[in-house]
Amino acid sequence: MSASPVAEAPSSFPAVDGDGLLNAQRDAPVGGQAVLEGVMMRGVSNWAVAVRKPADAQSREGEPGNDAPAVDGVNGSSTGAPLGEIEVTTLPLDSAMKRHRWLRLPILRGVVALGGSMAIGFRALEVSANAQLPEEEGEEQEQAQEIPRAVWVGTVVFAVALSVVLFFLIPVGLTSLIKGQLGSSLLFWLVEGVIRTTLFLGYMLALSRIRDLRRVFEYHGAEHKTISCFEAGLALTPANAQRFSRLHPRCGTSFLLIVMIVAIFVFAPIGLPAWYWLMATRVLGVPLIAGISFELIKFAGRNRTRGWVRALMWPGLKLQLLTTREPDLDQLAVAIAALKAVLERETPGELSAADLVGVEVVA
Repeated sequence: MSASPVAEAPSSFPAVDGDGLLNAQRDAPVGGQAVLEGVMMRGVSNWAVAVRKPADAQSREGEPGNDAPAVDGVNGSSTGAPLGEIEVTTLPLDSAMKRHRWLRLPILRGVVALGGSMAIGFRALEVSANAQLPEEEGEEQEQAQEIPRAVWVGTVVFAVALSVVLFFLIPVGLTSLIKGQLGSSLLFWLVEGVIRTTLFLGYMLALSRIRDLRRVFEYHGAEHKTISCFEAGLALTPANAQRFSRLHPRCGTSFLLIVMIVAIFVFAPIGLPAWYWLMATRVLGVPLIAGISFELIKFAGRNRTRGWVRALMWPGLKLQLLTTREPDLDQLAVAIAALKAVLERETPGELSAADLVGVEVVA
């Protein structure tokens, strides 16, 4: 299975980092997300989820029966353990920005794109979770226990609300407790920013310590390596992708760090109004902060070869060491299957350069 020639990324000689790993030097309108035993990839007009299904009982007992397909030379686990097949689900991407050009305005397009990415991300998690069930049970669940759209909308709303409370309301609430001792809006602004960033870094560190998430972090690394391989214009094979760094300038981890920093500057001019106004601004300011952060990370992705941009990206890249792990060739094969499924369905010439603005997602 190969990508269409028009969908291939133009060749761009990759740079070599201090660890001898490659880094792509150009940006491409593709992104993705790690899911349960798999990877979701998103292009301009389609998105796909590739999941490694559990090996059947016969394979688990070490007997013949491993039907995992070969993907560019990979068939069976690199550790010798039996593997299940790679199941790929491909769906069209219906972005609101394609229908309404006014949604492509700077800042606003970031909010719309991130909202769409969250919705796709939760749907991809649902697909990957169902793929891990035994075949008969999975079919029954799909037919009889399909999760209603309202449930997924509620899940997205709850996740956003929890993030706002944890990283915006709690910091401003804690800082308000010592508002009188600080005596100036500058100190209040600095202390709140430090508390917010500390909570975020502590949260990321705690996630990195959860053993059950290790496989997800490995697939996260596979996603990054595969996208970088495509951006560099090399053939999409596990061996080629393995040569790239697992860190990517458009990663969602870097994006979240940018959000924490941008929030400090957005809230600075507000000063020290009453506590209820402080709380209201922290909630109402979230879309603006997300939109600005989206523009910044897209700019960084497009200008990653500039020295000063690389310097600014450095903290976010290092933070990805907590949320990514080195994948094996089998996991890279899954990520490649997802990206190839997207590339095969992209229609050459369907969208103009203007249409692409804001459609790209964070890797």
